[in-house]
Amino acid sequence: MINEQRICDEFIRQTSIDSPSFKEAAIANYLEKRFKELGAEIEFDDAGEKIGSDSGNMIARFPGTKAGEPLLLSVHMDTVTPAENVQPVLNDGIFTSAGETILGGDDKSGIVEIIEAIDVLHEQKIPYVALEVVVTICEEQGLLGAKQLDFSKLKAKRGVALDTTGIDIVINRAPAANRFTINIFGHEAHAGVCPEQGVSAIQIASRAIARMTLGRIDNETTANIGTIHGGLASNIIPNRVSLRGEVRSHDVNKLRKHTELIISSVEEEVAKATITVGAETKQASMSLELKEDFSPMRVAEDAPILQVIHAASAALDRPQEIRAAGGGSDANIFNGHGIETVIVATGMSKVHTINEQIAVDDMVKTSELLVEIIRRA
Repeated sequence: MINEQRICDEFIRQTSIDSPSFKEAAIANYLEKRFKELGAEIEFDDAGEKIGSDSGNMIARFPGTKAGEPLLLSVHMDTVTPAENVQPVLNDGIFTSAGETILGGDDKSGIVEIIEAIDVLHEQKIPYVALEVVVTICEEQGLLGAKQLDFSKLKAKRGVALDTTGIDIVINRAPAANRFTINIFGHEAHAGVCPEQGVSAIQIASRAIARMTLGRIDNETTANIGTIHGGLASNIIPNRVSLRGEVRSHDVNKLRKHTELIISSVEEEVAKATITVGAETKQASMSLELKEDFSPMRVAEDAPILQVIHAASAALDRPQEIRAAGGGSDANIFNGHGIETVIVATGMSKVHTINEQIAVDDMVKTSELLVEIIRRA
């Protein structure tokens, strides 16, 4: 039923349209036209105005041809960089980019697979429930589009997000995450003339980081300091440094505990950083910006949406591996709003690198699976 050439043509069209986060208008315009051709009613929200993108999230509604609860299909239209002048190349059944850019299969492969599945539904006159296709902006920037989506516009209570690597993989669990920025303030002084009169913010930061447990903490939890910025010159005791990082965990108690441990490591080193110069006492200080990036995703293995997927995979004789993921996605946000959503692999690999690639055969397989999921929803 799947038209391989149609998938290739659609993938080339979409990946040839640059769509880095915050600059999604061109791909949004194309997708509006494409989904209208398939018979969808299109609506854009005002998320772009709120977060600084040149497009809003797109909702494409298909009325369906049979009764039943609507089904959500979730993808995102933005890509990571470098993403200017992307040129998709097909060799031996595998798409890559021609140059020093990403390919854009994350997440255009998912969009292509949805379009192909809907084409097949129409061609084969397969009955299907109403579909709500949500194509978000700025997913790669911390799920910003999904966070600004007006969920009152959706009726679906179950869904599938097409947005993970590999093939025949379904994600039903993903961690929650906290992101933080910690600014450490010391006191500057000339590093060669009077270093004893300064309090080094970088030294405080290094001592605090040395106390932290980072990386893989356990099978549910990770922590990372991702960036450090500070200092003015090699001959100045630095009076400020900024640390940005995150903690992720499938267990919200562990998430809280390890976030607190990182913060307390800095607080204690800041408290110790005191010097006296003459009659003046100089004390380091700090500021903290902490936010919940996304809540955990946990869909029970006997959930209705997974029962549908198991039935679909059985019809194709292709069992799906149900497993947990280490990253967050729009599915975290949908689950947080009461829409039970799992993530289906699209076939993409080596994403977020210039070596990104995807096999046409894997897009065919995912499209086949999606047709069977929608048929049984």
